Amino acid sequence: MDLHGNLFIEGKAGRLEALLKEPEGDILRAAIVCHPHPLFGGTMHNKVVYRLAKAFQDSGFATLRFNFRGTQQSAGAHDYGRGEPDDVRSAMQFIAARYPQAQVWVAGFSFGAVMTLKAACTDSKVHALVLAGLPVSKFGEYDWHQAALCDQPKLLVQGANDEFGSVADLEDFYHRLSGAKQLKIIADADHFFVGQLPQLYDTVRDFIAALTE
Repeated sequence: MDLHGNLFIEGKAGRLEALLKEPEGDILRAAIVCHPHPLFGGTMHNKVVYRLAKAFQDSGFATLRFNFRGTQQSAGAHDYGRGEPDDVRSAMQFIAARYPQAQVWVAGFSFGAVMTLKAACTDSKVHALVLAGLPVSKFGEYDWHQAALCDQPKLLVQGANDEFGSVADLEDFYHRLSGAKQLKIIADADHFFVGQLPQLYDTVRDFIAALTE
């Protein structure tokens, strides 16, 4: 069955609205991209999420964007970060079933980056993580200690003027991360990378290329 385009995947809180893009030919790699906070307008159509997904698409990946529970046409209700990691895991299960031989990457922006850490950073089936706009200054209640145990290669990319994740706070978190890692601070960028989305795209493309060529 051809599922390319808009679809629904099964989640613990009900069906999750999703968007799947597949390249032509054999699919060797697939990426899941998680959106920012839905209570502040975040959806899978967010500009940063789109640009992250585009970087993967242009690198030959199949890409899956999805809406967290309670967002747009996704079932359920927002769970303030408690149940949303299960939504990421549901997306991972969908990808694993559809592309059993593919290398799986997980990426997220803002709230989506936090959910990526919570769901994927200790999963041995995940090859690498991309975390954009990680709100380390705002979400102090999350268990960063577990996230620091991530062994997968990781890219953290942040705007120098990010109001939810200061460079100082991010650097402190970055130094506690284990495994291969890369930190990129984009000058003159805020949390949403306004005016700097091409630099975000290029940074992610370069990270992907370094791990796939």
